[in-house]
Amino acid sequence: MTTSTFRRAPLFTAVGLAALTMGASLASATEGYFQLGFGPRQSAMGGTGVANSVDAMAQALNPAGIAGLDKQWQLGAAAFMPYRGYDGTGTGLVTSGSVESDSNFFVVPNAAYIRPIDEDSTFGLVLYGNGGMNTNYSANYNCTPGAPGVFCGMGKTGVDMMQAFLSATYARRMGPVKIGIAPTIVAHRFRGLGLSAFAPMSSDAAHLTNNGYDYAFGAGLRGGVEFDLAENLRIGVAGQTKMWMSKFSKYRGLFAEQGDFDIPAAITAGISFDATPDLTLNFDYQHIFYEGVKAVSNGFPAGGFLGDDNGPGFGWGDVDVFKVGAEWKASDDWTLRAGYAYVTSPIKSDDVTLNILAPGVVQHHITAGAAYKMSDTGTLEFFGMVVPASHVKGPEVTPSGATPGSTVDLNMHQFQFGFGYTKKF
Repeated sequence: MTTSTFRRAPLFTAVGLAALTMGASLASATEGYFQLGFGPRQSAMGGTGVANSVDAMAQALNPAGIAGLDKQWQLGAAAFMPYRGYDGTGTGLVTSGSVESDSNFFVVPNAAYIRPIDEDSTFGLVLYGNGGMNTNYSANYNCTPGAPGVFCGMGKTGVDMMQAFLSATYARRMGPVKIGIAPTIVAHRFRGLGLSAFAPMSSDAAHLTNNGYDYAFGAGLRGGVEFDLAENLRIGVAGQTKMWMSKFSKYRGLFAEQGDFDIPAAITAGISFDATPDLTLNFDYQHIFYEGVKAVSNGFPAGGFLGDDNGPGFGWGDVDVFKVGAEWKASDDWTLRAGYAYVTSPIKSDDVTLNILAPGVVQHHITAGAAYKMSDTGTLEFFGMVVPASHVKGPEVTPSGATPGSTVDLNMHQFQFGFGYTKKF
C-alpha cells in the first residue's frame, strides 16, 4: 500500500464515523436487512452489476470487478425513508388497531477508492453500510387500542441495528478472467427497547432489553470472478462468507447463543449483455443464507428460552432476489439507468409477532437514475427507488401461545434517493 493510499485514511475514518452516528441502520432494508445495491449506479439498476463493473463501488458487490479500472475515488450517500407498522385485530399482548413506527428518515453514506498496482492488478478500499433494521414505537402506557405503542405498559419499544463493512480488495485480470478477494471487517451495533413483556421467556431477563447500545466486531471474506464470454457478453459470480461476530453481551438474554448475531453468508451470480454499444442489460440472482444465523432464523416460540443455544429468534428463512437492470448512454454527457428487483419474504405468517420489531416484508423494488459527466475526470450520479407496500399476516403469539382469533398484519413501504460523485485520475 502506498503512502498516498494511507493519506486517504481520514476519508474512510470520517465516512465510517458517519455510518455509525448518522442512523445508518437501514430500518429493515430491502433484502431482509441487506441493501439492494451499493452506490448510485447499482442502486439505479435494481441492484445489478455483478458481471458489469465500471466504478470503485463495484468492489462492494464483486471484488473482481475493479481489475483494469482507472485510479479513482467515489463518495456517496442515500436518504432512506421506510414506513413500517402493523394492524392488530383481537390481540392481547400487542396493541390492537393500526400502529406505525416513528423515525422514517436515515442517511446511509458510502466511500470507495481504487488504485492500479500494475497493468493487470488493482488495489481497493470500500466502506459501506451492508444493512440493518430499525423500529421506533412510542409508549402506550394506558394500553389504548390504536395508540402508537406496541406492548401494553412497556414504554417506548423498538430495535436499532446497523452494520458497517470495510473491505480491502485485491483484483487481478488474466486475459478474459478477472478474480478478486476482499478480507472484510465489520462493526455491528444494536439496541433494544420495551421488550420486558418477553421476560418470562428469557434465560437472562437482566440482559433482555433497555441496556443501551452494544457493539460487536468481526470479520469474514468476500470474493468474486468476472468472465468475458464474448466482446459484448459477461458473467460474474461473487459471494461472502458468514461474518463471524463477537457477541452482544448486553443482550445475551435476547439473542440465541447468548447474544451471538453473526452476519449471514450470501452469493450472487449474474450476466451482462451489451445489446448495442450504448445499451447494457443486466440480470442478477442473489441468495442470502439467513437460516445460518440462529438469532435470525429460529422460530418464535422455539425450544428453550430467549438467549439459549436454540432459543427463539425472528423465524426468518433464506431469501432469493431476482434483479434486472438497464443502462443507456443517451449522449456524451448523460447516462440513464433503470431497474427492478423482486425479493422473497423472509418472514412466515407464524412469526409476525416478534417481527413487529423487524418487519422486513418488502418485495418489489422499482429503481431509476442517471449519471452526468461533468468533465473528463468528474461524474455526478443520482438515483431513486420506490418500494410499494407489502404485507405478511398471521396470528399473535405470546409467551403463553397463540391468541385465538387474533391477527397481526405487518406492512412496509419505502422510498430511497441518493447521489454519488466519482473522481478519476
